[in-house]
Amino acid sequence: MLIYIVEDDTDIRELETYALKNSGYEVQSFAEGKSFFEACQVQVPQLVILDVMLPDFDGLSVLEQFRKEAATKSVPVIMVTAKGSEMDKVKGLDMGADDYITKPFSVLELISRVRAILRRCTYSEKQEIITLGGIVFDDSKHIVTSDGEECILTYKEYELLKFLLKNKGMALTRDNIILNVWGYDFEGESRTVDMHITTLRQKLGNCGNLIKTVRNVGYKAGE
Repeated sequence: MLIYIVEDDTDIRELETYALKNSGYEVQSFAEGKSFFEACQVQVPQLVILDVMLPDFDGLSVLEQFRKEAATKSVPVIMVTAKGSEMDKVKGLDMGADDYITKPFSVLELISRVRAILRRCTYSEKQEIITLGGIVFDDSKHIVTSDGEECILTYKEYELLKFLLKNKGMALTRDNIILNVWGYDFEGESRTVDMHITTLRQKLGNCGNLIKTVRNVGYKAGE
């Protein structure tokens, strides 16, 4: 299991590398984004631990580029930063981060997050096509169409739609949606779900009405 670490702080990078190797993972570490992308051209990792503050690119720019590449768009990423505000977390998660860890953190927390993300991704490796009305969700090609037209979704809009479609007809609470789409440590508010539902409906066009509001509960896909 290969993990890439992108961290410019030597002490933190060495600590993360040591802890992960001791837990049985193969690790390569990088102090900046350029060498990281060069390594990805040679071998794609199973997980990336990415610092937000880097000397050449900021971590969010690295993440954005990483998600654009076909070979790496589905590789899980844990963002690491000294920043702890809600907006920093929301931005990183919306751009495609799978989890978020704030400095300072313990080695035990890091290993726990890594194991949780890898378990979750292993369970969701099965690719499939899900349909609902005019919506066709092709997870193998990472394409969503609405009445035959492709929908360009952000990473979190895509994950939100996938979770709704995998639970078609079920009323899902906002807390349940946050837990499964944003992660157990997300500290934002339920309005984040509402805002993403609004933009998702808009992008689905006429099929947006298939995403139903369940009063006093949350949302569901279909009847």
